Amino acid sequence: MSGRLLSARLFPLAQRANSQAARHIHHRVTSSAGGLLRTEPASRAGRGRWPAGYLPFSNAVVARNASFARVLPKLLLKFARIPALFGGATIAGLAYVQYQATQAGNYAMDVFNRTSDTVKGVAGGIFGSAKDIADQTKRGWNNTTEQVEMPEWLQKILRIHEEIGTGTGGNGKGGPEGEEPPKQSRMGAAAVGGTAAAYGYDQSTEDDPRSGEEVARDDQMMVLTKKMIEIRSILQTVGQSNALTLPSIVVIGSQSSGKSSVLEAIVGHEFLPKGSNMVTRRPIELTLVNTPDAQAEYGEFPALSLGKITDFSHIQRTLTELNLAVPDSECVSDDPIKLTISSPHVPDLSLIDLPGYIQVVGHDQPIELKQKISDLCDKYIQPPNVILAISAADVDLANSTALRASRRVDPRGERTIGVVTKMDLVDATRGASILNDRKYPLRLGYVGVVSRVPPQTSSLFKKGNEGIASAISKNEHAFFSSHPLEFGPEAGVAVGTTTLRKKLMQVLEQTMAASLQTTGDAIRQELEEATYEFKVQYNDRPLSAESYLAESLDAFKHSFKEFTESFGRPQVREMLKEELDQRVLDLLASRYWNKPVTSLTPTLPEPDALADLPTADPESLYWHRKLDASSSALTKLGIGRLATTVVANAIQAHVDRLISQSTFASHPFARQAITEAASGILNERFYSTSDQVENCIKPYKFEIDVEDGEWTRGRENVGEVLKNELRACEEAVKTVEKIAGGRRKLKDVIGFVDKARKGEVEVVGEGASGAGGFSSDLLQRGKEAIFLRDRATLLRMRLQALKSKQCAKKENRYYCPEIFLDVVATKLTSTAVLFLNVELLSEFYYNFPRELDVRLGRGLSKEEVERFAKEDPRVKGHLEVIRRKELLELVLEKMEGLKALEVEERGKRARGKGEKKAKGGWSLF
Repeated sequence: MSGRLLSARLFPLAQRANSQAARHIHHRVTSSAGGLLRTEPASRAGRGRWPAGYLPFSNAVVARNASFARVLPKLLLKFARIPALFGGATIAGLAYVQYQATQAGNYAMDVFNRTSDTVKGVAGGIFGSAKDIADQTKRGWNNTTEQVEMPEWLQKILRIHEEIGTGTGGNGKGGPEGEEPPKQSRMGAAAVGGTAAAYGYDQSTEDDPRSGEEVARDDQMMVLTKKMIEIRSILQTVGQSNALTLPSIVVIGSQSSGKSSVLEAIVGHEFLPKGSNMVTRRPIELTLVNTPDAQAEYGEFPALSLGKITDFSHIQRTLTELNLAVPDSECVSDDPIKLTISSPHVPDLSLIDLPGYIQVVGHDQPIELKQKISDLCDKYIQPPNVILAISAADVDLANSTALRASRRVDPRGERTIGVVTKMDLVDATRGASILNDRKYPLRLGYVGVVSRVPPQTSSLFKKGNEGIASAISKNEHAFFSSHPLEFGPEAGVAVGTTTLRKKLMQVLEQTMAASLQTTGDAIRQELEEATYEFKVQYNDRPLSAESYLAESLDAFKHSFKEFTESFGRPQVREMLKEELDQRVLDLLASRYWNKPVTSLTPTLPEPDALADLPTADPESLYWHRKLDASSSALTKLGIGRLATTVVANAIQAHVDRLISQSTFASHPFARQAITEAASGILNERFYSTSDQVENCIKPYKFEIDVEDGEWTRGRENVGEVLKNELRACEEAVKTVEKIAGGRRKLKDVIGFVDKARKGEVEVVGEGASGAGGFSSDLLQRGKEAIFLRDRATLLRMRLQALKSKQCAKKENRYYCPEIFLDVVATKLTSTAVLFLNVELLSEFYYNFPRELDVRLGRGLSKEEVERFAKEDPRVKGHLEVIRRKELLELVLEKMEGLKALEVEERGKRARGKGEKKAKGGWSLF
């Protein structure tokens, strides 16, 4: 029998057998993409049908991927012209590829057994060997795919199972029937890859199942949404006005509805707080940024300055800590947490996650918690925000807290997207009826998802662990594909996380675009007000944080230069001499002058009193040793450390004075930086300078030569020093008189203390509790007055001695210890000043301006410069007006660019619709 005759006789029988297989294949093939992107019926697409009688399923859905629903009719025509053996083998091989590897053998055997029963009277022997053919096909499958070069359309057929979980399928229009498709535009290869990844597609352009038109539309949607989210971020920094906002997607639902799982499925990572108690206590403003050129995925907390965080478990811990920082007494706060996640696998979206609604308040929670959560959610779900109402499939929509809340602010359901989670927990028929609900209609419709992360599994084509987005997509595909009648393309329902992603992008783009006009008008009004304020209040004077810092730093350097010209060696000499004069007075007081009165007991007469010095023996060892010990104590005082400390403190004090007189006075950050710069240089030079000074005065520790001129100058100088000390004693006496209650009362106390010290009055217990009718406090004041009186008497006596002829000669230095010690102090001062000027002053004057440049110039980041400038309220107001004006101008410019892009896109879309109508029909390949 010839091949032509065999074909003619086999054709009716093969047609009946193939009808059964095709119907089964139809349910599988049409849902090969998991039903995640709904398709339109072929009748709606206006495509041609096969001639009647050729194929029972003439109204088969047209899928974007090549499938048996499209290729079998034409293949049968070709197989009619070839030997039945080869036709059967080819059909068996292709049918095997169409199913899962674990089910292919059984299914192929079932198909061929039924076919064999139908045609065993004619070709029993041929079709009876189908089982062996299938086994042989399976064993040779790998060699065939590697060695045989197949057409592109057949390669696409054979890659069907490798594309499972990518979210392709249907008509690719991304939404329910009748929705407006995404906008169209052509972008670069990097953007196309990022868009495909954001939708859940394979990034390989060779394997991308979308058509060129779909890529362009998806691309355009990504561009528009990205630009509008960028505008929204700028408007958030401008703030102040509620009109200057663009909508976000607000996610609401009860605590057990699966809100977190939906958001994590969209992002592709587990990053939200988890816990048995109420963990989400603050709104989380989540901005997703698609970065097609980047490889890394990372999150950022703009308000915390933590940098880019690539570990999503770290993001989860940070969010948990920020939420738990809200005290249990409050439980919720309206202070939002801002988080930005950048990844090549996420779409550009702006989402706000809110605390979940609760039904019953816990015993450890405030009574008003339920109302506080409701008020917080109502604040965010106001127009123009889009509401993403999460409801669980195992809860009746009538009891959905999210839907009830959305109906209060959106009664017509125009800006609410219903998301039904946990679809695998209910019967497929029940799940489909929920998605087709008409009691609570939403213009944006419902989307069913199974967003929980399934256990990790492996398959023949892909093994190993994958991201949760891919795992969820595969899990959803497995579930929805197993119920093609309820969730398939013909069912008219939207299912899958990939569909939800695309719908969110499309709705957010359309909502943002709808609010651009009103937002643009508000921006123009705000810009006019900012321009007017800038002109009237600041006289159109331009200012920036950098220029303000530079001007302030230049002014401070100028004042510092004036200080260096007025503070040199003469000033250092005078300062150090005053300090050593005080040390000389201390030595005289401890070795020569009277001692404080400590008790009321009679005092013994003092031998070798200072009053007897003018008449003492010139060779008296007592007075010689007293002066030598005093001069040694002065030279061994540690002049190096003392002199360096005095000068360094003086410089630091002058720097602080310059700061207080400059614009830096109102800038704590700059004041600290300048103070640290000065102290850093002084501390660095301190030890070397003190060592140098100490080494240079070492000769004076052993021998001191005094010239006549030095003695004369010392005599004059110490006279002035003693006069100043006498005036200080007299002022101190007046102070004691005021404390004691007057001169008369103090005089009475002094008289009683004098009598007690002379032994004329006996005081028991040394007057600890008072004596002579005077309190212990008054007695203490009397002792101080007697000490000051005796000191003033002694100073007058020594002033008279210094004027005598005895103290006019340097040879009589033991009779005039005040003059000799003053000469030594002068020598120490002159020598120390030389090294202080070289080692400390000159180095400080040279390095300090340069250190300021480092700390307040090029060493500051842009954020630190901004922070510095805003420390001054006046400058902060000026800068904010300028920045506000510039940002509003930038936003207007971007919005004008968006409008131009929108106009261009409308033209392209109109031209595309015209071409579609002109083409009409459809073809096999």
